[in-house]
Amino acid sequence: MTAELAEYIAAGKALDVNERLEVAHQLLLSVDEDSDLSQADVDAAWDEAIDRRVSDVLSNPDEFVDGRRAHDHIRAEIAALRK
Repeated sequence: MTAELAEYIAAGKALDVNERLEVAHQLLLSVDEDSDLSQADVDAAWDEAIDRRVSDVLSNPDEFVDGRRAHDHIRAEIAALRK
């Protein structure tokens, strides 16, 4: 980190909460604006991630546990520890 950047960060920390939030928001917007990715690129990446996750779910159904059974099992383990 450069000394100049450290000074900017220190100055930013001196701002009140709302001002820091606004600065953070504006900085994030500037990063998004500098991105070479189009919305179509972002959508394609999400589609790929979703397809991969769906494929994982469909190819490995044995890895999933019913939520109620999992909670019941955990509650029983906790109750046993408390005895």
